[in-house]
Amino acid sequence: MRKLTKMSAMLLASGLILTGCGGNKGLEEKKENKQLTYTTVKDIGDMNPHVYGGSMSAESMIYEPLVRNTKDGIKPLLAKKWDVSEDGKTYTFHLRDDVKFHDGTPFDADAVKKNIDAVQENKKLHSWLKISTLIDNVKVKDKYTVELNLKEAYQPALAELAMPRPYVFVSPKDFKNGTTKDGVKKFDGTGPFKLGEHKKDESADFNKNDQYWGEKSKLNKVQAKVMPAGETAFLSMKKGETNFAFTDDRGTDSLDKDSLKQLKDTGDYQVKRSQPMNTKMLVVNSGKKDNAVSDKTVRQAIGHMVNRDKIAKEILDGQEKPATQLFAKNVTDINFDMPTRKYDLKKAESLLDEAGWKKGKDSDVRQKDGKNLEMAMYYDKGSSSQKEQAEYLQAEFKKMGIKLNINGETSDKIAERRTSGDYDLMFNQTWGLLYDPQSTIAAFKAKNGYESATSGIENKDKIYNSIDDAFKIQNGKERSDAYKNILKQVDDEGIFIPISHGSMTVVAPKDLEKVSFTQSQYELPFNEMQYK
Repeated sequence: MRKLTKMSAMLLASGLILTGCGGNKGLEEKKENKQLTYTTVKDIGDMNPHVYGGSMSAESMIYEPLVRNTKDGIKPLLAKKWDVSEDGKTYTFHLRDDVKFHDGTPFDADAVKKNIDAVQENKKLHSWLKISTLIDNVKVKDKYTVELNLKEAYQPALAELAMPRPYVFVSPKDFKNGTTKDGVKKFDGTGPFKLGEHKKDESADFNKNDQYWGEKSKLNKVQAKVMPAGETAFLSMKKGETNFAFTDDRGTDSLDKDSLKQLKDTGDYQVKRSQPMNTKMLVVNSGKKDNAVSDKTVRQAIGHMVNRDKIAKEILDGQEKPATQLFAKNVTDINFDMPTRKYDLKKAESLLDEAGWKKGKDSDVRQKDGKNLEMAMYYDKGSSSQKEQAEYLQAEFKKMGIKLNINGETSDKIAERRTSGDYDLMFNQTWGLLYDPQSTIAAFKAKNGYESATSGIENKDKIYNSIDDAFKIQNGKERSDAYKNILKQVDDEGIFIPISHGSMTVVAPKDLEKVSFTQSQYELPFNEMQYK
């Protein structure tokens, strides 16, 4: 039997873990009121969807894109149909004529143009998204027809327009001085929920939109409640103060694996997990010239030091599968196998020797030219599993004669380091099923993506050009082959070391039906959920 966490042991000692808690008043009241209250470690933030300060799961309740990305491909949403020109550069969208923003303003072609133009005014912020660099102009053809013109053909255009942000729609009446880049007056979208009361760092209410154009929500309210992960979140769920939890925007959970099991065992909750949504990985910074990670041979050695099978089984408790390649095969255009390096400490040791890093007689740390083999690794301090993985890898690296310094920081700080290049190694994750492979691959060369990590590759310009060329290919097999070639080169460089395929976890009341997932780990279809 696995050891209980410190939190679990403490709760057992205090008699707070029960084998069943029928008649939970908090849960019953929420069911009667048709309400879900979910735990979150962070405030929902700025709900302006044209920037990146807000919770995507919250924004997706308020705002909608033109089209939706489903497991069966791109489907209509605010646009009921569309046409694509033969040269792949012009998209004509035919809009629904029965949609209104939350403030009553009609949703029409003029509103679409104003919103896309507003996003493009700030396109440097969105450069990680390739389509933002390719939009030439938007033309209103008539009240419910809009034309989007690109500078060149771009096959993933519809997929990127289907994302939860930034190409979603805010009421033009909420714009400030005709734009959104400097903020909005209110947060009126077209979605199934309206933003209600928001108490910063405490809670936020999302109320049912009774005038929603589509099928109206069966829930009257969804509430986000801010609280620390771990014991506080567990007790809140146990008491029924909150009754819902899910994997957040960063891929971390408010509840650890033991807490999930204990909540399920009460009989009050169900636990659901999605298909693989993304890949958790270790990023090795080839551009860090003052560190050994700039050496390709050292990076390859590190790739052989990651025991993903053990991590998945013992640290992740079998809830995530080991990732033998950067993208799972359920990702669009990834219909091939490309196994990365296997765990092999003898091979790692041989490569470190080959790179000139030798173990000395008086030290367990390898040296070269009088310098110790030392690296700094960064992980999200909000993720208990990342901390455990970092500690495990620290021990593995020590066996190989590498001093690994591990540092836990906020997710925002990790993102800053990813952009600045101020790291040797860091935990990160691919953009996700809705976005990939194009978004993560585009990020290989994006300033606010992984440009720093790939900047030390000798033939980086050739790879960067190959990425641009791949996005223009309309034929599916040819595009898949192009992606395979790019990924093979990057894998050879040892920059992205896949660890596990992450999925989204939901804890919900046992009597809540239609708990499902979308193609995105950043949103949930709350409007489809209902109590029995």
